[in-house]
Amino acid sequence: MTLADVRAVSAATLRRLERAAGDLAGASLSAMEERQPWFAALPADQRAGVLLVTRTGLSNFVAWLAEPDETLRLTAEAFRIAPRELARRLSLRQTVDLVRIATEVFEERLPPLAADDAEYRILVEAVLRFGREIAFAAATVYANAAETRGAWDARQEALVVDGVVRGDGGGVDDALVSRAAALGWDPAAAVRVIVGTPPDGGRRAEPAEVLSGMRRHATRLGRSVLTGVQGSRLVVLVTEPRGSIAADDRMPGDPTDPHSLAPIVADFGPGPVVVGPPAADLAAAHVSARDALAGLRAAPAWPDAPRPVAAADLLPERAVSGDPAALPLLVEAVVAPLTAAGGELLRTLAAYLEGGGALEACARTLFVHPNTVRYRLRRVSELTGRSAADPRDALVLRTALLAGRLAAVPPPAHGA
Repeated sequence: MTLADVRAVSAATLRRLERAAGDLAGASLSAMEERQPWFAALPADQRAGVLLVTRTGLSNFVAWLAEPDETLRLTAEAFRIAPRELARRLSLRQTVDLVRIATEVFEERLPPLAADDAEYRILVEAVLRFGREIAFAAATVYANAAETRGAWDARQEALVVDGVVRGDGGGVDDALVSRAAALGWDPAAAVRVIVGTPPDGGRRAEPAEVLSGMRRHATRLGRSVLTGVQGSRLVVLVTEPRGSIAADDRMPGDPTDPHSLAPIVADFGPGPVVVGPPAADLAAAHVSARDALAGLRAAPAWPDAPRPVAAADLLPERAVSGDPAALPLLVEAVVAPLTAAGGELLRTLAAYLEGGGALEACARTLFVHPNTVRYRLRRVSELTGRSAADPRDALVLRTALLAGRLAAVPPPAHGA
């Protein structure tokens, strides 16, 4: 049996319902304050907003009873008039609790206003439908708000990532820091920038789903992430856990390491993934982004590079690709500490590398004992973190020596 199968509620009953609407709304608010302590703690204007929504819902309910063939008009109309601050203050669970309380008050007080038993049955069924529809309406409103908020967050996130990548004015401005803070990012946290290709989508899930998984992985690692897909590249800003190794440029790659980036890197698409050096905070993250992007451009020159690879490990390739920051970084990482330790280490390294890595030949060139060469090469390794006997490290060290020699040559005079 439907409401339309019986008949419409009489005009006299409708008038009684209209006159009782104010009292019913007030009784609902009293019940909410009694049964939900948090509701009583709301500011007066927000409780008034709930009263307004309740009265609007009742008015729509009475109008529908007059024309039972029409669609129940309870959805967005009742909730659109709610103050914006109220919608932000109440969670969906809290809203559903209030709807349940109001429905119970209506179940108790509306049917006795019927003129006869037939109307009583109509009102009982109508109140049940009222509660169901308004609960669905609340869920729809919150879902739309969440979708809108998600779209806004995505735009803000893209703006922050783009601002870090561009590094306008040599850093990130206060507006971008404020946007990041609104997204729950700690602007004072140390940060790295990771770049690679976006998730391909066909491997496991849609790209947006994969990026959501990346955020979950980061949360489990005690990190926060901001992501931005810029054409064929994915840029990820990831915080360094407090007390981690953020003070240097070592990059954890062992999946057993609690600070490992491996779960985050796994969500990138195919191809190289490059990790920039740690930056002290978001305002300085443009340097990490610059190095990471330069490393990504140069990565094809090292096909056997690990995944992920630190931008600092791609300095030779970056120098060849024309990155202006690579040569000074090589000099700083290799030549500067060896020069500070004494000229013998630098001369020994050059003789060893230029002699093809032959220990005895190097010793003869320098007129020293081979053990002296061994000792000096160990000191080179201690100071630079690179072993001249390793082919990859030897490439880095040799490129650094070339960069140091170029840096020592004064630029040509104008017109020369």
